[in-house]
Amino acid sequence: MWQSYINAFKNYLKLERSLAENSVEAYLHDAEKLYEFILLTNPALEPTQVTEKELMNFLGYVGDLGLSAHSQARMLSGLKSFFKYLLFENLIQHDPTQLLEAPKLGRKLPDTLSFPEIEAMLAAIDLSTPGGTRDRAMLEVLYSSGLRVSELLGLRLTNCYFDAGFIRVLGKGDKVRLVPIGQDAMHYTRLYVDHVRSQLDVQKGDEDTIFLNLRGKQLSRISVFTTIKKLAAQAGIKKTISPHTFRHSFATHLIEGGADLRAVQQMLGHESITTTEIYTHLDRDYLQQTLREYHPRSRSRKG
Repeated sequence: MWQSYINAFKNYLKLERSLAENSVEAYLHDAEKLYEFILLTNPALEPTQVTEKELMNFLGYVGDLGLSAHSQARMLSGLKSFFKYLLFENLIQHDPTQLLEAPKLGRKLPDTLSFPEIEAMLAAIDLSTPGGTRDRAMLEVLYSSGLRVSELLGLRLTNCYFDAGFIRVLGKGDKVRLVPIGQDAMHYTRLYVDHVRSQLDVQKGDEDTIFLNLRGKQLSRISVFTTIKKLAAQAGIKKTISPHTFRHSFATHLIEGGADLRAVQQMLGHESITTTEIYTHLDRDYLQQTLREYHPRSRSRKG
C-alpha cells in the first residue's frame, strides 16, 4: 500500500509540480525512509493513518542515529510535501506535519562533515611520519565504522577480523557488537600496525591495544581530540568538530545515501528507541553490503 502511494506521489511531483529530477528523488527518499520506520514500528499502519506522534518518533529516531539537524530539517520538508499531496488528493482530512517544527539548527549535536571535508582532513595528514600514519588509520576507522572515541581507543588487535571485514567493538554498558570495516580503514590500519606500531616499545598492559602514542602507551581521548582539531584547521574547516563528528557523519552519509535504517542502527550499537525491540539480528553479509554500497569511502580503496 505504501509503495502505491509513493509511486503516485512521484507522478504528482513530476507532472503536477514539474520538479527537477533531483528534487523528485529527494522527496521520494524522505517518504521511503518514513516507510522503513513504519515497517519497523507499526507495519499495519497506512500512510493515511500516520499521525503527528509517528512523525515525531521518526524524526527522533533518525536524530538518535546521528542525522544532522540540517538533514532532519530537509527530510521534514520532504515529508511535508508528501502529506500535502495526500491532502491535495483528499486522501487525508488533516495534515499531520502541520504543527511539526524543524529541529533547531543550533542544537548540541556536533556539526556533520561533508564527504569533501572528510577527504580534505585526511589529505592534511603527513603520512611520512609515524604519528601521521597512526592518525590516518584512526580517522579512517572512525569514519568507516562510526565508532565512539572510547571504542576506538579500546580497539584490540585480537578483535580485528580483517579477512572477514569486521571488527569486534566493546560499546556502552560493555555490550559487544561486530561492525563492518571499509577497505581504506583496513589498509591504513595494517600499514600502521606493520610499519609503525611494530617499532614501538609497547608498554605492559597495552600489548593488544591498537592505537598507541609514540611511547607505546594507549592514546588518551584528549590526544585524539587535539589531533582532529589540528587537522580540521589545516584543512581550512571552521566548524566545531570532535571525534564524535565522524560518527555523526558516518550515520548521515549512510542514511542520506539510501542505507537501511536498521543496519545503521546496529552498526552504531544503539538500543531500540521504541518500547519494544524494533529489529532482530541482521545478517553480517547484509551489514557489509550496506557499508560497501552506501559509504563514500567503501566503494573503492584509494592509495
